Amino acid sequence: MADLKLLEELCSLYGVSGNEGPVRQKLCDLLTPFADRIETDALGNLLVYKQGKQRPKTRLMISAHMDEVGLIVTHITDDGLLKFATVGGIDNRILCGKQVMVNGHYGVIGGKPVHLMKGEEREKAVAVDDLSIDIGAMNRAQAEQAVSLGDTVGFVSGFDRFGNKVRARALDDRAGCAIVAGLVQSELAYDMTFVFCVQEEIGLRGARVAAYQVQPQAAIVVECTTAADLSGVGAGKQVCRLGEGPVVPFMDRSTIYDREYYELAFRLARENGLLCQTKQRIAGGNDAGAIHVSRGGVRTVSVSVPCRYLHSPMGMIAQEDFDAAQTLTALLAEHIAGHPAV
Repeated sequence: MADLKLLEELCSLYGVSGNEGPVRQKLCDLLTPFADRIETDALGNLLVYKQGKQRPKTRLMISAHMDEVGLIVTHITDDGLLKFATVGGIDNRILCGKQVMVNGHYGVIGGKPVHLMKGEEREKAVAVDDLSIDIGAMNRAQAEQAVSLGDTVGFVSGFDRFGNKVRARALDDRAGCAIVAGLVQSELAYDMTFVFCVQEEIGLRGARVAAYQVQPQAAIVVECTTAADLSGVGAGKQVCRLGEGPVVPFMDRSTIYDREYYELAFRLARENGLLCQTKQRIAGGNDAGAIHVSRGGVRTVSVSVPCRYLHSPMGMIAQEDFDAAQTLTALLAEHIAGHPAV
């Protein structure tokens, strides 16, 4: 089973794109006893090399991204309120009234009170420019003692389980990080390289650098992906569903995945009694978009945990999907590494 305790620890850390340090340090501390070599590159990616029982027939890179969506402070008003921009894709409608953490200080996102809004204002999502973070400062000078321009801001949420569901912040992609970390801690049949990438949420930047350096022949990207299996959403628009296994896409907005590896994933799932599903909508994207076009090209497949309410203060996954994603990733990794890429 995948490690829920580690997932909880990773989800408790703040790692908005460009400020992934706490997540990287936690993974480095955890994995050092299991790795043959660990490096951090100039952009902040964590590269973990581990020898297996045999040399691989295909150089394989398994990756997950450490960063999460969030906010960044851009201005401090005379009243001590923090103006901000979003980091990554966030729906403005979820921002107002949310509790956040900035440089160790709690704050709340606020805007014009609803009773002061005119008719048409009430019908629209409040623009980011019209929102502010209130940390309780009385004026600019007091706010500047606690916060600086460029500080990243994360959502404040808990971690809890109810039945087979897990609710937490930053499941995208701490769930992937927990799965990949579990593979590093396991006994490997073949040498493999594991990468924990930075800055996925703002343009797949860390993965582009890491793939160029690692020079893999094949890659497995471990992710979370949007599940819209909610009331009022038609079956053809739900993308994927909780409880129906990990998601192996054939295509998204940044990648057309390797067809042979796509079919291999479903075959391995069937042979090992695992549920597995594909995306039923061409949507989203992940680090595969940068990895598969690196250097001379990289054969790439993705295994994702379906997650409701992605890019919000609180996501939701099913534990059985999380467990099955780790099992399927391990099966794919051993098969791909043990067979020639071409």
